Amino acid sequence: MDLLERLVMLFAENGYASVFIALLLCGAGAPLPEDITLVAGGVITGLGYGNVHIMFAVSMVGVLLGDAGMFLLGHHYGARILQWRVVARVLTPERYAKVQEKFERYGNRLMFIARFLPGMRTAVYITAGTTHRVSFMRFFMLDGLAALISVPIWVYLGYFGANNHEWLVMWIRRGQSSLWALGGILLAVVLVLWWRHRRRVARESAGS
Repeated sequence: MDLLERLVMLFAENGYASVFIALLLCGAGAPLPEDITLVAGGVITGLGYGNVHIMFAVSMVGVLLGDAGMFLLGHHYGARILQWRVVARVLTPERYAKVQEKFERYGNRLMFIARFLPGMRTAVYITAGTTHRVSFMRFFMLDGLAALISVPIWVYLGYFGANNHEWLVMWIRRGQSSLWALGGILLAVVLVLWWRHRRRVARESAGS
């Protein structure tokens, strides 16, 4: 966990702004794990370098702005963005085709699922924008819902584990599986509620 220690040192010296900027870079596809960045932000608050609740708010804004920025760039420039050298490193033609296949399979749910797919988020968000498969508001809603699961877990994990390195490392390694489980449960609940709403609307329409 050398990266975690380096980030903790950097964030402790520079505060909330450094965490915010790092999360924007994560959203832009920089080779910096978002989960470790969030944990490091939580750790510095546990060590007394900030308030954990403010860190959570800063982290949410940083994560959502980073994601939204990639979506909007793709939406504005369309397929031309794939020719940008920086984007081409993250979104190769092969990966672009693969992401489109996932959209065909999962539909708009991919906006939610992508939050739990390290290394795929930026590619999914850019593709969603370039192909105009989903409106910005729906993208933002689904991405925000997923972020409300993942961001507080990582930030508060760092906060509570700031003084217990072994415990923290153990839960970081377990964390992604736990997030998948939580995300799957929430998605199932949302789908059941949507299905029940559709049935109720259909019954009301039939009755009228």
